[in-house]
Amino acid sequence: MGSKEQSQRGTAAVEFAIMAPLFVAVLFAIVEFGLILYTQSMLTHASREGARFGVVYCTPRRTAGEIQQVVQGFLDQCGLTSTASVTVTGAGGAGGSDLDVLVTYTYQFFVLSKIINSCSLGGSLPSTIDLRSETVMRME
Repeated sequence: MGSKEQSQRGTAAVEFAIMAPLFVAVLFAIVEFGLILYTQSMLTHASREGARFGVVYCTPRRTAGEIQQVVQGFLDQCGLTSTASVTVTGAGGAGGSDLDVLVTYTYQFFVLSKIINSCSLGGSLPSTIDLRSETVMRME
């Protein structure tokens, strides 16, 4: 085996050592942003479920507490209860009035912010991001 072949193998190892961390960071970023999109989708669905529950005509009208329980129950099934808060405005109103269900959630980054902040590239990424979803429906 000649010295040229050995240097080629060494070059491949150096290229791998340079590219592997970048590839892993991109892979984690894809997974992290997928989780953020999933979380946002579940918040949207939870606020919609709560609003629909609250606007359906019944006697007596549903209270804000009952609507919050429906939303929290949905969020429990999704595993999003740690920092979720639900605000209901207009519950128990007359037919034709608006019901507003706002769900906010603080998403905690798993890996991405730690990777970016540990690199000395000069940039920083917060360790959390606030997600929110609001649904407004008219009372039946």
